[in-house]
Amino acid sequence: MAGSQDYAADPRNEHVKIYLNGALVPRAEAKVSIFDAGYVLGDGVWEGFRLHKGTVVFADRHFDRLYAGAKSIDMDIGMAKAELAAELDRMLAENGMSDGVHIRLMVTRGLKKTPNQDPRHTISKATIAIAAEYKLPSPELAKTGLSLFTSTIRCSPPDMFDMRLNSHSRLNLIQALIQAIKAGADEALMLDPHGFVSSCNATNFFFVKNGEVRTSSGAYCFNGITRAHVIELCERHGVP
Repeated sequence: MAGSQDYAADPRNEHVKIYLNGALVPRAEAKVSIFDAGYVLGDGVWEGFRLHKGTVVFADRHFDRLYAGAKSIDMDIGMAKAELAAELDRMLAENGMSDGVHIRLMVTRGLKKTPNQDPRHTISKATIAIAAEYKLPSPELAKTGLSLFTSTIRCSPPDMFDMRLNSHSRLNLIQALIQAIKAGADEALMLDPHGFVSSCNATNFFFVKNGEVRTSSGAYCFNGITRAHVIELCERHGVP
């Protein structure tokens, strides 16, 4: 069994320092409180970056999406985009990283006075954590591909649970993946509320038919930066 998020193990990751609220700490010491809003509620947003040949690829677009997501849930990240980008660069430099790295930048609303839903019970600044790992796709995926199972779990519209928001809560997507795994597949193919193909549980979905590149409308799927670039490339090169 495989998955789109499978990767080649790299022993260097055991020694990478993790960024946590301004400090760079060993992996085993990267901990947050059980009263953190991310743990209590999944209340927060995140962004996935890739470091390739010394460049954090499409960093501006990723930071724009992160701050738009935070604004949509009325969460103050506590620093400007340029400041947070500088902190990311500092962590990568401290770890001596330059290529083949996947970065997960996570922001939650912060500590709660008590475990409940009300954001007014937050008693700290936002929690900011950045985990960078040497992480290249598993070479086996290119040989074998992935098998899909069409899940009964649907992608939801923006006025229910907005799939375009990189929320920490992924339970619906995990449910879809579990269905696929139990059916003997690698990943779930998810439909929108109208029964049209929307996305996979962890990635956007494209296919080619009759010489056309096809994907969903974007109303019910991840607001993928790679997805946007694929569409832009098709338009630029006259691919229908």
